[in-house]
Amino acid sequence: MSPRESATRVSVLVRHNALLMLREPGPLLSRMILPLVFLTLLRPLYLAAQGGAAGTEQAVVGTLVTFSLLALSLSGSAILSERLGRTWDRLRGTPLHPAEMLAGKAIPVLAALLAQQFLILGYGMCVLGVRMPHPLLLLGVLLCWSCTLLGLGALLGVLARSVGELSAAYDIGGMLLSSVGGALVPLSVLPTWVGVVAPVSPGYWAARGLRAALHGDTHGVAAACGTLAAVALVCGTLASARLQGRSGRLVAL
Repeated sequence: MSPRESATRVSVLVRHNALLMLREPGPLLSRMILPLVFLTLLRPLYLAAQGGAAGTEQAVVGTLVTFSLLALSLSGSAILSERLGRTWDRLRGTPLHPAEMLAGKAIPVLAALLAQQFLILGYGMCVLGVRMPHPLLLLGVLLCWSCTLLGLGALLGVLARSVGELSAAYDIGGMLLSSVGGALVPLSVLPTWVGVVAPVSPGYWAARGLRAALHGDTHGVAAACGTLAAVALVCGTLASARLQGRSGRLVAL
């Protein structure tokens, strides 16, 4: 199979999945609007607890990490819908490779995740006055974090057996990972044991990387991006292995 043929198949999948996402814009719109409402309403609490600049930064970073974790549903649903919609067997009958399947599903979701995160950061900068003097560092963290979300979402999508299971996984898992990671509430005010287990959560590294990027801490950004990239690679590899049979083709799920 030539790279050109592979690129053609992926582009067809990308157009197909983007069209499916736009035909049912409700979940996408909710992931765009709710973070701004949450940020607007809860920012005064962060200001009262941490002061002006620190409180606003915590509100923006915490909102971005929390709601991007909840957007795992976009990635997982893109795969689960094929299974529940009885189109999985059609895909298995094509020359499609598992990596191509994941890429075709991931690219539209990646665009949606980045749009969500840019919207939150843009709101924080234009409305709340958050300074972002290091956009390249910030972009690097956002890309690594989005790839991590894609890997986690794809893994949930191939493991979940129903919409209920997937919904419970990203609702409970998203809130747990963001809370333990110190996104919603600073680790300094949480019990000591939370700070010990926090590095296990990808949300911790996302929040740490975003804060480092806002302050121009290159080493902090590198550590966070490296960890997030490793998590994305592991999750993506596991998802691809779950999809791939001995012949390298898609298998029944």
